[in-house]
Amino acid sequence: MSVQEAPVREAVRPPIFTRAFVTMMACSLGGMASCYLLMSTMPLFAARHGGGGFGAGLSTGAMMFATLLLEPVTPRLASRFGYRLTLGAGLVLMGLPALLPLASGTLPVVLLTCALRGAGLGILVVAGTALTAETVAPERRGEALGVYGVSVGIPALACLPLGLWLSGHVGFDVVFVSAAVVALVPLAVLRGLPGACGGDEPAGHRDPGTHGGLLAAARRPELARLAIMFAAITFATGVLQTFLPLAVHGATAGMAAGALMAQSFGTPFTRWLSGRFADRYGTRALLVPMVLLTASGAATLVWTGSPVAVILGPGLFGAGFGIAQTATLSLMLDRVDRPEFGPVSALWNIAYDAGIGVGAVGFGIVVSVTSYSGGFAVTAALLALVLVPVWLDRRTR
Repeated sequence: MSVQEAPVREAVRPPIFTRAFVTMMACSLGGMASCYLLMSTMPLFAARHGGGGFGAGLSTGAMMFATLLLEPVTPRLASRFGYRLTLGAGLVLMGLPALLPLASGTLPVVLLTCALRGAGLGILVVAGTALTAETVAPERRGEALGVYGVSVGIPALACLPLGLWLSGHVGFDVVFVSAAVVALVPLAVLRGLPGACGGDEPAGHRDPGTHGGLLAAARRPELARLAIMFAAITFATGVLQTFLPLAVHGATAGMAAGALMAQSFGTPFTRWLSGRFADRYGTRALLVPMVLLTASGAATLVWTGSPVAVILGPGLFGAGFGIAQTATLSLMLDRVDRPEFGPVSALWNIAYDAGIGVGAVGFGIVVSVTSYSGGFAVTAALLALVLVPVWLDRRTR
């Protein structure tokens, strides 16, 4: 009897790949591909057009600052105008400004481009995650979020080094046009998205209490410690993505794209692997390895003239960054009740984006008075200090 019933139960499982989910995936892939094509290319462009290292840092900082501004208001935009218009606006903001540097390479134009694209990124990441949860049946939601997470990681792996390679071989203009096209093409399939939010909104999309919930989460020490740990690691992510192409020299000058690929490849693999480990042995055991790997990776980059260091350092850092994403978010969610998942997720994402932006700007200031090697040494030391909140977390839990 049970043997005959099993296929029936399997047959009626609700699908993940609904029309809305597939449409959302196409929009997210296009938007994130556009994002990563210019993530390291735009700072390089800014530096070579008179901005120097400080201008390169400002370009990433401007993008992440705009992202932070848009993330909290995106749920309200979706509630008021619907996902179709909201996600469409995010794609337009990601795509059209990529063409501005074709007209002028001055620093104000570069910063305007990055800010507008950062606003688009803020819309895309929030709306994409929310649509994943809303367009798939609750019993398949966890698996769908996993599929979404792996899929939006593909552009980082492919487009981060591709943007650098294209800029060096065919010129910046081709990269700018490509970034615009891949963001705007998905506009053709937007009709596959719901025109408005459903009546049963998820917690993260309810306006009342959302802001207060975020502040309340940030004031809780057991959550704030993990957010600080993650922000410190994303600080170093902003450093590597922005300044590694500028720091390599001599025999390693052509290896920047390979170094960023090593980082991008290591992150999704260890994110998946550390999740399997956490299910079996617990998540807190991952905190020390995430610090040791990221700090070692940054420290290795002190030797920017060594081809081995230029590849090994980002690889180690990427592995630690993947572990950090799993460990910090999982522990934060474990420490709250389900109604608080929305504020905790917002706090984690803000730590992510703020860390990248502050890292890019802060490192730009450091290298203006010291060398790139010295800057990477300072970054490694800051990462090593993350062991302090890890130790405090072990003592208080």
